[in-house]
Amino acid sequence: MPLSALKARVDHELETFVRRETALLEAVDPELKPFGEQLRAIVGHGKRLRAAFCYWGWRAAGRADGDDVVRAAAGVELVHAAAVVHDDLIDRSALRHGVPTAHRALTPPRNRLTRGSGRGATGRALALLAGDLLISWSGQLFTDCGLPSAYLNRARPLWATLARELVAGECLEVLRSGPGPAVATDPEGSLKIVRYKTAKYTVEHPLHIGALLGGAPPALREVFSAYGVPLGEAFQLRDDLLGVFGAPDSTGKSNLDDLGGAKPTVLLALMRRAATDAEQQEIQVLLGRRDEIGPEDLDRFRAIAERTGARRGVEALITARAAAATDALAAGERAGLLPAHAAEALHHLARHCLTRAS
Repeated sequence: MPLSALKARVDHELETFVRRETALLEAVDPELKPFGEQLRAIVGHGKRLRAAFCYWGWRAAGRADGDDVVRAAAGVELVHAAAVVHDDLIDRSALRHGVPTAHRALTPPRNRLTRGSGRGATGRALALLAGDLLISWSGQLFTDCGLPSAYLNRARPLWATLARELVAGECLEVLRSGPGPAVATDPEGSLKIVRYKTAKYTVEHPLHIGALLGGAPPALREVFSAYGVPLGEAFQLRDDLLGVFGAPDSTGKSNLDDLGGAKPTVLLALMRRAATDAEQQEIQVLLGRRDEIGPEDLDRFRAIAERTGARRGVEALITARAAAATDALAAGERAGLLPAHAAEALHHLARHCLTRAS
């Protein structure tokens, strides 16, 4: 099935589910209508890659297509939607998909009286609650997808692993962000954040959930780990490069976010490893400016990334991980573990992840 066709089906399932749930939410009180509108907007965006990996984990296990497994896969997308809301809140990001992030969109108008510490605090509190509700919805949609309970029970324990590792990666990023010279000097430490914050829940865990739903043998799940972890890391490394060098019109996000937040990316770690003393001091100043970061600062940061070879270093890491993922699929095919149609779809998904511009 083409990715576009699968995406349309996942979009339909998510729209149907979220429209029903927000109607029930808004029925509590008319004042909740903007909150419901924002939830529909949050879920309305996405490439649906995680759902696609879940779906093809199921199909690779020899299972047939069906709306029930598409609904189960859509539940994984709601985990991503929640993570995005919380991540934007932590990072104080202003834009996502070219529109205001949830905490910005939920900030009351200036002419609206607000309690507490002001309009911004209200928007942040509402966004936090939106992310929490999306997490709850993910489990609800998965459980109510229509697959037999015996199938769901095979995959249910992995949801705890997914949540634990996602939160662990996010915590590590929060703890290691900042302008201090001792932060983000170790590429391996930065890669650990990549692995747990994004890579596993983007590719490996969705594949395993689909495979477990379908009753796949352990050997196939091992293939999915050998494919999914490096591909997920390559996906996030590409995202980190786009965050600095991409065009906001394409990415839908500001390319000042990682710099302004002093994020411990692999790019930054490689820069600091190779920078001259003067460049180290300049990086330190740039990372400490937070809300005062401007286009000139970004240009200088990019120049240091190029001169130190950090950008090339990240590209090399992406290339190596892409090759590892491809080799893992090929090995799975040779061993007779992976049906040809599933292998073809997973090769296509890998190319889609690695050649994107947004």
